[in-house]
Amino acid sequence: MINNEAWLLDVFEDLQCPGLVLWFLTSDGQRLRLTQPFPVTFYVAGKSAQLREAWKFLKEQPAQPKLSRQSKKDIFLTETIDVLAVEVNAPGLLPRLFRSMLNRFPNLTYYDADIKLPIRHAARFNSFPACYCALQYDESGFLHTIEVQNTPWDLDPVYPTLRVIELEPDCDPFRAEPRFLLVKVDGKQYRLSLFKKRPLLITLQALLKKYDPDLLLTRWGDTWLLPWLSNLAEDLQLPLWLNREKTRHYIQRPERSYFSYGQIMYNGQQIHLFGRWHIDRQNAMFWRDFGLDGILEMARVTALPVQQAARSSPGTGISTMQILTALRNDILVPWHKQQAEQPKTALDLIQADLGGLVYQPWIGLHRDVGAIDFISMYPAIMVRCNISPETGKPGLLETSPEPQGLIPKTLAPLLEKRVNLKQRLASLPRWHPNRKLDAARSSAHKWLLVTCFGYLGYKNARFGRIEAHEAVTASGREALLRAKETAEDAGFQVLHMYVDGLWVQQPGKNQPEDFTELLSEIASRTGLSIALDGVYRWVAFLPSRADERVPVPNRYFGVFQDRSLKVRGLEARRRDTSPWVTRLQMDLLEYLALAEDAADLPLYLPGAIAILRQHLSDLRLGRVPLEDLLMAYRLTRPPQEYKVKTAGARAASQLAEIGKELRPGQRVRLLYLRGGQVRAWDLPQPPNPQTIDRARYIDLALRAAASVFYPLGLPEQDLRDWLKGGIQLAFDFALNSQTQHILLPPFQEEVAWQTIPSRIRLPQWNG
Repeated sequence: MINNEAWLLDVFEDLQCPGLVLWFLTSDGQRLRLTQPFPVTFYVAGKSAQLREAWKFLKEQPAQPKLSRQSKKDIFLTETIDVLAVEVNAPGLLPRLFRSMLNRFPNLTYYDADIKLPIRHAARFNSFPACYCALQYDESGFLHTIEVQNTPWDLDPVYPTLRVIELEPDCDPFRAEPRFLLVKVDGKQYRLSLFKKRPLLITLQALLKKYDPDLLLTRWGDTWLLPWLSNLAEDLQLPLWLNREKTRHYIQRPERSYFSYGQIMYNGQQIHLFGRWHIDRQNAMFWRDFGLDGILEMARVTALPVQQAARSSPGTGISTMQILTALRNDILVPWHKQQAEQPKTALDLIQADLGGLVYQPWIGLHRDVGAIDFISMYPAIMVRCNISPETGKPGLLETSPEPQGLIPKTLAPLLEKRVNLKQRLASLPRWHPNRKLDAARSSAHKWLLVTCFGYLGYKNARFGRIEAHEAVTASGREALLRAKETAEDAGFQVLHMYVDGLWVQQPGKNQPEDFTELLSEIASRTGLSIALDGVYRWVAFLPSRADERVPVPNRYFGVFQDRSLKVRGLEARRRDTSPWVTRLQMDLLEYLALAEDAADLPLYLPGAIAILRQHLSDLRLGRVPLEDLLMAYRLTRPPQEYKVKTAGARAASQLAEIGKELRPGQRVRLLYLRGGQVRAWDLPQPPNPQTIDRARYIDLALRAAASVFYPLGLPEQDLRDWLKGGIQLAFDFALNSQTQHILLPPFQEEVAWQTIPSRIRLPQWNG
């Protein structure tokens, strides 16, 4: 018998014999393949006569399942129920057996029928991706015991040192034909010609064999590269071991479009490997948000395989966590949700379904404002008030005497970990190397916690119930009202409230310690954790573009005491804004952030307008790369189904004409051309720069600049007129209760510029 310690890399079905294959990375750097027996069970409920017929049917099946009658808990029922337990010795036989049961007995109720093997393994052995295990196995590779030595909730997990090979074509394969494969491994870079196909495969296979990577990190690996390489190897009859498990072909999951949170989303085709991980940076859902560290954390806390965690939505992650909690607590997991919303009167709906509380902001510019946020308010309410589908509806912000429900059990350790990380992150200096890691992991937790609230009211969620969802929002409104009353009792003026946060102001209070007592009192009155997001030197709340009298709750920008910016609802935050407009708006904001005091902002207006004119001059003179002018619009339906041919629909139709079909949820990149035309960026021929509709882009730029200048008292039309030159500009700059009348002469080159960031170039024209 051999004893060893190792990190778990992968778990999947063994095709050679009943059970599982597990790949480990040992503490001394060896890659270890073990097998383990793993019978799996699903359950069937229904009328006794039907269950007897199902028993007879199962006895005749080639899988030879082990059958028994058991008593189990369904959280939507008050009493335990009798079920038929169907145990299959070979995990790979369960899906086929379940489908045959479903076809023969569609009226029966099924539980635990579609749970993936890694999740079943996690429920039984407390395992999770990259967990550290104590192993006992024999020389044949048969695993006798596995004991996990750590937990998903460790604040400082220790991961193995992974061997990584990076692969990517030299260009976007959906826009042009790639010519080279770029390979990075062990500090070396290779540039392999895609036209010398046999040498390409021989070299790539040699690198895979030599370095035996644990992770293939690619670009367009899911949607183009790995299928292309695999097909090429098959055509040339050459080996290419993309998998570490050489007897298995990779898993290819099809592309799909789906509806989520009011938007049509798209997931590209996926390629999953056996024995090693594959992550496509172009197809990984949150790679841009938190990179590999966040993906590993997502896999760690959800128990989803790393390759799936990289590509799955937070909804899949939180649903998996709930399933895992149910399995560990011997609660049945329904195959399909069968509970409907309880009937309500119109008055009940009005009282219950009010959503989050929003307090309209005071439009304009405000100095010395404290931003206060509840830490994961809705998840914290679920845990504190024990809100779950099977528990009773509690009073507002009251603790429940009932046993802890499934949802609070799922959320409590995740919420505690996020709060601890947030508190540690707040104490670390900005230069500390752990800040980026903690921020990525905390961001992964945030997405899961936010989604959990939505899933509580989602009609198809296995453990969702709309009444529980409504109870959470009711307590959320109560918490925010109590926070508002606490702030006003302490002499603060509340400028804005938005669901789980509020912005408060009091003369002379502009340091973090000035808000400590207020935070403590709010936490005492609500029972929820709350934190100071920061103290703004100044913050501007913006109105609607359609009506300047109407404030927009989530459209603002401000500068904290450390000069860092927070921007919400502006063009720079939109994914359909061109990079050039985004950079212009952020350059303006970063420049204005240099003002030591809000009262000094008028002094920075000439320099800010000079920055604007520099960007506009770059556009007129053709110094802006076409890539920086790209607009990206999400398709909500196939192009031919649009009744009004939007810019995105027209560009998608252009691609369809050359055989490039886009699915709903995908984004189409385009350029605006003169004459109201558009051109899809992914057409094979490059566009003519002379055809770009510069007037359209200038208009977009001025709209973005006007959002920045509006709280300084400079209207968009006046800005446009002044930029034409030759007029004096007069406007009122209002700050708190004081108003200054500002006069700016016609724009001239000889303006005394303030110091600005080095990457922002000042204008070099005459007048």
